[in-house]
Amino acid sequence: MSVGVAVLGSTGSIGCSALQVLARQRDRFRVVALTAHSNAELLERQAAEWRPAYVGIVNGGKGEAGRGEGAACLVEAATRPDVRIVVNGIVGAAGLEATLAALKCGKRVALANKETLVMAGELVTQAARQGGGEVIPVDSEHSAVLQCLAGRPSGELARLILTASGGPFRNWAPERVAAASPEEALRHPTWRMGKKITVDSATLVNKALEVIEAHFLFDVTYDQVEVVVHPQSLIHAFVEFVDGSVLAQVGFPTMELPILYALTHPERVPDGGVRRFDPVAAATLTFEPVSDQSYPAYRLGRAAARSGGTAPAAFNAANEVAVELFLDGTIRFGRIAEVIDAVLAVHRPSDAGSLAEVLAADADARRIAREAACS
Repeated sequence: MSVGVAVLGSTGSIGCSALQVLARQRDRFRVVALTAHSNAELLERQAAEWRPAYVGIVNGGKGEAGRGEGAACLVEAATRPDVRIVVNGIVGAAGLEATLAALKCGKRVALANKETLVMAGELVTQAARQGGGEVIPVDSEHSAVLQCLAGRPSGELARLILTASGGPFRNWAPERVAAASPEEALRHPTWRMGKKITVDSATLVNKALEVIEAHFLFDVTYDQVEVVVHPQSLIHAFVEFVDGSVLAQVGFPTMELPILYALTHPERVPDGGVRRFDPVAAATLTFEPVSDQSYPAYRLGRAAARSGGTAPAAFNAANEVAVELFLDGTIRFGRIAEVIDAVLAVHRPSDAGSLAEVLAADADARRIAREAACS
């Protein structure tokens, strides 16, 4: 019998890729719920193709029978009894409550929404433990780690090395980077992604978020997680074991492979849609250290991670606001890190043991970020 899947954020980059994978695996999976933020036109086309039992839209819903509207539709879709796997492709903090609800109901969450673990990693792991759900990462780097670990005991793991492309400004002078336009920031050299994560790749905020995510996913300390710049984006992560052995997961850049693995883990199934690896086509592989001067926001994210409590949530919220303001032309690129720094300078980390505390820290950080951006 096929497995029921809910795709949250179905009209976004991850959601569209997930549906492409699911289209090739119709004998194993059926789409029973779709939600989108505001792209009603694309959502209608997806609903016509998949005919899910539930369709929800956060902004712009009409409230028809069998359809949800508003933020509540995310939780409604994620907790349906006919859903076994929830693909969370929502951008930003909006994906948190749906993840928690799905885990409490015992679902598998194929998680592309890294902000969920950054904001409330302790709450997420607690919800999975108590509800019997599980988190399987969709990020290519964390999927790579999971594949390399292949069920090995945690005591054998010594170090994780996540790779970063370096973004479009890797070889730019700092003064030129500071004045970069949104159009320039969105020209990622190796990946095709949504706007927010593409800007996060340019600032390397995405790697700071992934370091925090790895801490919770694989129960490692922050000292055990390193990042290197790998412009070719062919090796997605290295895993070093206590005996000194190192494994790496390799492949051409695509989100479809980690999405497929998140759906089928721990099994692997045939899929003809993923480009096969060719070592000759891969050519030369290079690696560089992360420069604090070139990527100040990355340094701020790691500092927030070490502070713990609500500091990662404040970091994430400040970045979301700064990226939004950058994309709409309110602030220049160089101000993103400055806004984050201003928020973290006044944030006093508190316990992140409840959803209310996390959301309060998120809201406060957003307010301070907007004030800082206008100063």
